Amino acid sequence: MKKIGYIIAGFGGPRDLKEVFPFLQSLLTDQEIIRTKLPKIIHRLLFTRIAKKRSKKLSMDYETIGGKSPIFADTEALKHSLSRHLKGPIITFHRYLPATHNDFIHAAHNLQCDEIRVFPLFPQFTYATTGSVALWFQQHLPPTIVNKMRWVKSYPTHPGFVKAHQNSIRNFLQKHQLSQKDTILLFSAHGLPRDFITKGDIYEDECQASFNAVMKAFPDTIGRLSYQSKFGPGEWLRPYTNDMCQQINSWKEERTNIVFVPISFTSDHIETLFEIEQEYMSIIKEKNLRPYRIPCLTLNPDWVQAISIILTEAELCNNQMLVRHI
Repeated sequence: MKKIGYIIAGFGGPRDLKEVFPFLQSLLTDQEIIRTKLPKIIHRLLFTRIAKKRSKKLSMDYETIGGKSPIFADTEALKHSLSRHLKGPIITFHRYLPATHNDFIHAAHNLQCDEIRVFPLFPQFTYATTGSVALWFQQHLPPTIVNKMRWVKSYPTHPGFVKAHQNSIRNFLQKHQLSQKDTILLFSAHGLPRDFITKGDIYEDECQASFNAVMKAFPDTIGRLSYQSKFGPGEWLRPYTNDMCQQINSWKEERTNIVFVPISFTSDHIETLFEIEQEYMSIIKEKNLRPYRIPCLTLNPDWVQAISIILTEAELCNNQMLVRHI
């Protein structure tokens, strides 16, 4: 019988304020995210300087949410929850937490399996997240390991993922006694440069597909999809979540409950705990409306079960298929 092991691949996040700079440096020097025509060494030097400058402000933001990101602990806890559903060893990979990478490489070498199934904690595919992880594996692991990898590329409309979101929203509305007819569901996904889409990235289509699928259960609400976390100059996917909040009186009709749904985030991070809760929700309050935020799926039992089903049922692809070819 074929022996199967699993990798749960996530974004990673600083576990304390000392890790804010290396986290940001790792993020900004990733040329799958910040795409310049600069030689790799020049790109790294330039964006390391930018990371040093920006990490001071970012550290203050992290201080307001407890001095760390919960995403590392959430991912590790998810691994333990999945161990009750999956037969075979499970290891985690935290893309932008470089202090964990040596341990990951060691764990990957010790996976005594015929096949390694990789599950990205990014529901909608983009080369900037899932593709970046695949490229990292290609660059840091030997072919004997990479060739065993079989990926879940994405799962934007998988019934388990959709059901987990629908149940989470439904339970939230009931808990807070929010009528659908007085509620707006504002689905906020992480932004992406428009140029990535024009060059063939399918992320926007998959975000729209997730939004459409989840919204089928809430016909009496107003639903909107927007994008957050724009970085740097240039056009990004629109509409921007900030603009939707600023202009909400022009499209909300008579509704007063504004419920944020983090559709592309499976665990809380700075984007949900600070950007949504402290920036966007403050804008809504200033307009005398009532803002709420649906929790990320994190360790939701429906979500844990969905992952185990997706890993069993989904069509899989090899690592090379997810690497961007320039």
